[in-house]
Amino acid sequence: MKEFWDNRFAAGGYVYGTAPNAYLLAHHALYRPGQRVLCVGDGEGRNGVWLAGRGLEVTSVDFSRQALDKAEALAQHRGVVLHTVCADVAGWDWPRERFDHVVSIFLHLPPEQRRRVHEAMFRALKPGGWLLLEAFHPEQIHYHSGGPRDVAMLYGSVTLREDLVDAEFRELAEVAVHLDEGPGHQGRAAVTRALIRRPEPAPGASGKP
Repeated sequence: MKEFWDNRFAAGGYVYGTAPNAYLLAHHALYRPGQRVLCVGDGEGRNGVWLAGRGLEVTSVDFSRQALDKAEALAQHRGVVLHTVCADVAGWDWPRERFDHVVSIFLHLPPEQRRRVHEAMFRALKPGGWLLLEAFHPEQIHYHSGGPRDVAMLYGSVTLREDLVDAEFRELAEVAVHLDEGPGHQGRAAVTRALIRRPEPAPGASGKP
């Protein structure tokens, strides 16, 4: 799988373009200068670089070195700082309670890895932090606008609630959209979108969740 993505990202140009994801962009007001954000599976950096341009401290993690090289080049071109980590998120030593935001855009993993990674994303948030996520819904198997061809790697709102039982779901929707994200994501698509908050401890509570 790593070789597949390295080869895909080694081609010229940006596979998914250089503009931020539309769902992320729609929530621009959440992201304020000085906040810390982790972009998971950030690929060529379109989302991480946009966030860095808004004055956030951004860490982008991806297991393709080819993709991260392009992310760093994009950051340099835009004149922003982007911290990159080359790692497989399924086996990464995840930080805990470090970030104000976690952003996961079209990260797809086998089911046995997906739940662990979703839990790790949630634990990486500070109490009161936000997880913004967009992924392909199982109905995406009927479209050809991007995403895995293995339906087991696609998921909807029920699965996401099962993965994150302690989360506050502020938004959760399964919607049809039109993607225009570079040559890699073009056309009608079925997606799952979520805006999730990690609860803050109740007054007088002690210990970590």
